[in-house]
Amino acid sequence: MELSVVILNYNVQYFLEQCILSVQRAIGNLDAEIIVVDNASSDDSCAMVTRKFPQITLIQNKENVGFSKANNQAVAIAKGKYVCILNPDTAVAEDTFLKCLQKAEKLTNLGAMGIHLLDGTGHFLPESKRNLPTPFVSLKKVLGFTKKYYANHISDKEEGEVQVLVGAFMLLERSIYKDVGGFDEDYFMYGEDIDLSYKIEKAGYKNYYLGTTETLHYKGESTQKDAAYLQRFYGAMQIFYRKHFKSNVLFDMAVKIGVSLAKSAKKQSVGRRKSDSANVAQAIVITDNINLLKQLSEKIDIPLKSSSKSMFQNGDVQDTLLIFDSEYIPYNQIFQVMRQYKGRGNRYRIRPPGCSFLIGSDQSDDKGGVVVFD
Repeated sequence: MELSVVILNYNVQYFLEQCILSVQRAIGNLDAEIIVVDNASSDDSCAMVTRKFPQITLIQNKENVGFSKANNQAVAIAKGKYVCILNPDTAVAEDTFLKCLQKAEKLTNLGAMGIHLLDGTGHFLPESKRNLPTPFVSLKKVLGFTKKYYANHISDKEEGEVQVLVGAFMLLERSIYKDVGGFDEDYFMYGEDIDLSYKIEKAGYKNYYLGTTETLHYKGESTQKDAAYLQRFYGAMQIFYRKHFKSNVLFDMAVKIGVSLAKSAKKQSVGRRKSDSANVAQAIVITDNINLLKQLSEKIDIPLKSSSKSMFQNGDVQDTLLIFDSEYIPYNQIFQVMRQYKGRGNRYRIRPPGCSFLIGSDQSDDKGGVVVFD
């Protein structure tokens, strides 16, 4: 088997369904499997998977065991030469896995591979490629200075070696994953992808960023984080430095102060953050399905019309809610449009294939929302 796609889920039923559907499209011509691990979700995620995707391997944990342990569970039973760790709040392009596998087979000494991640507004997510977070770099990151934290020596649409990849999409040979011990289970959430990336490099492999293929990741990262995130980030970095660097009391004190300052700044900015998108004036459904247009017209309270894909060849689109019917326009074209028309007051929603709901997000640090229309 060529590939095992591992998706860890926790209470994001609709996002998980879109993720699985996009993965199924992308592995259509590959010898591949999908493994879903559920960390004791209280929604209908497991029932949905069992009902709609009976061929998928589903691991149902009775408690939330965290990111690392759950992914390790899945890789332990995976059969593919390669494994791809994938977040449930993602949607992959139709050619993503094929491009990754083709590139992986050409590279020597490859460790893990990451790709171009974009958020729900069409903007690039810089955590797609990062530098090693040394103590000084991490301190500056906590304080909001991120230039050295991200791997800016490679543009978002280029490719090349990087030190750290993000766990939202991480593809590597299963044998390498096992050789370095997989995700460290001392991390519950945050930091485990940094740790794995570093262990892979220490083992003599090279991590690689492939910017020529994309994945949509709704839960983005922004320069302002809430207090809970800052505390988790700091805790993860404590574990990382304890394991891989010499103890540094001065740094420990400095980061504590930095976290406190960042928390104070966050409190002062509460309520001031606004969506990047303006109030939209119209909604356009990119579809050839008249029945879908009728269903959505009963849920959308602004002027609504349908259009073909050709509208994007005829000029600019501004202040518009664009609803993509993925049965009509493929994900790779959806992502292209989102990037092309980002920052123009537009908002984006996707109807996954065969589904009666829309998914979208209007802020880079928001995992998004769902509108059920049937």
